[in-house]
Amino acid sequence: MNKTVVDQVGRSVTFTFPPKRIVSLCPGITDTLFALNLEEEIVGRTRFCIHPKGKVKNVPAVAGTKDIKLEAIQNVQPDLIIVEKEENTKEIVEELEKHFPVYVAEVQSVDDAFRMIEDMGSLTDRGEAASQLNAAIHEQFESLPKATGKRVGYVIWRKPYMVVGKDTYINSLLEKMGFINPFIEANGRYPVVTPDEFQSAALDYVLLASEPFPFKEKHSAEFLEIMPTTKPILIDGEMFWYGPRMMEAVSYFQKHLRFNSSKFLNPL
Repeated sequence: MNKTVVDQVGRSVTFTFPPKRIVSLCPGITDTLFALNLEEEIVGRTRFCIHPKGKVKNVPAVAGTKDIKLEAIQNVQPDLIIVEKEENTKEIVEELEKHFPVYVAEVQSVDDAFRMIEDMGSLTDRGEAASQLNAAIHEQFESLPKATGKRVGYVIWRKPYMVVGKDTYINSLLEKMGFINPFIEANGRYPVVTPDEFQSAALDYVLLASEPFPFKEKHSAEFLEIMPTTKPILIDGEMFWYGPRMMEAVSYFQKHLRFNSSKFLNPL
């Protein structure tokens, strides 16, 4: 039967329910669909959809997040394509909706991530599995480390330096742990930051993500030169993905981030 829903950006989408051939163009959503026991229904993904390892490789890569292979998508004949507003472009949505039902999710906060999981369950007739996943994540999140009042910058790019700003899942997760991110006052969700602006931010810690730019130990020295009293910490960017990685993230933070009475955050 056909079902019509309103997606997370207000678009009306009609598709065959439950969908039997799904293309997901967002890594966190692909990961979520696998967690909802939809392994047989997922027929296409992006090349950046790398989780769950060992399973996702069996699904054809039919796109990037900013580019698509229309012929490859047509070949897998999806009855529903799921995209995410930030990960994918408006142009991709406009092209794909000419041919297939396209549902647009939007995740800008931890609460949005829980809503996305619930909505994926509703879309795919996996409501119970979605509720169970959300309950398990909620339980894990009660054990998130606390860094109450500590000032942090989360750096995602180099040349120019770019940081996480307002209205992002990553910032929401940082706030959930008690961090203060001064860069939410800047324009844009991922603002460019100069060395002078880093210094003015009076950060306690600067988190250097492993992706999209692969920060390494050698880059820590750059930030120590800019901010000698700020501790640079290399962080696994995948632990700031929404979806099932949220379960893994809590144990990762507990293991790799320790707080004590000193100024610094100390990785094990």
